[in-house]
Amino acid sequence: MDISLKSPSEIEKMRLVGDLTAKVLEMIKPYVVAGVTTSELDDRMLEYIEKDLKAESADLGYQGYPRATCISVNEVVCHGIPSEHQKLHDGDIVNIDVTVRKDRYHGDSSCMYMVGNVAPRAKELCRCAQESMYAAIKTVRPGSNLADIGDAIQRVADRYRFSIVRDYCGHGIGAGFHEEPQVLHYRNDYDLLLEEGMCFTIEPMINAGTWKCRTNRKDGWTVTTADKQPSAQYEHTLLVIKGGCEVLTLRKDENFPRIITHS
Repeated sequence: MDISLKSPSEIEKMRLVGDLTAKVLEMIKPYVVAGVTTSELDDRMLEYIEKDLKAESADLGYQGYPRATCISVNEVVCHGIPSEHQKLHDGDIVNIDVTVRKDRYHGDSSCMYMVGNVAPRAKELCRCAQESMYAAIKTVRPGSNLADIGDAIQRVADRYRFSIVRDYCGHGIGAGFHEEPQVLHYRNDYDLLLEEGMCFTIEPMINAGTWKCRTNRKDGWTVTTADKQPSAQYEHTLLVIKGGCEVLTLRKDENFPRIITHS
């Protein structure tokens, strides 16, 4: 397995693009309201990425993907294609997934937004997704096992009695959008020790009902839960550092440390 350990100069580029990625998700927050179309949100983010951040959307054109971001509403698990025909409504939960490219390097992050009066169970689902991601991040340090990530997420999901999507995973990231290793989000026996300089994403997708998913045959991208119950996801890009990890895409609104070290 060819896993890239980032050099000091690469790490600086990853920190910069990670910060830019967080800024996109911060910027769009006040615009995620009832009545807006997902296309309008996507257009606003693309303009911000290109004009304000002087960067690129890595999603746009990736393997034929037609838009700059992925916007997944309610039962859409991931890869929701922004559309001028899709308006947000009161009670929706919305995942926005952004990958920014700057100076050839990538930052990848997503978070949930709640529109108006969201049902308690949907709020709990979003809370579970974020808590499980945070729990997994806290396991990351040199010498820990990649399988610890899935175990931590599984413990949180089991406590909430929700399920974990198995069809998609986190991934290494750097000059490549998707690099090794694959990061599984459910309990597994994938034996790999983490090393200082590794960069990868943790991005658990948590479903209210079954973990099983379906991909839209017409557009080839949109993934929904098999039982049409809602799904939630959070994602961060991480760097393994001496004694712990650094969250490269941390947003200002998060009550979570950027750097975690273990004595």
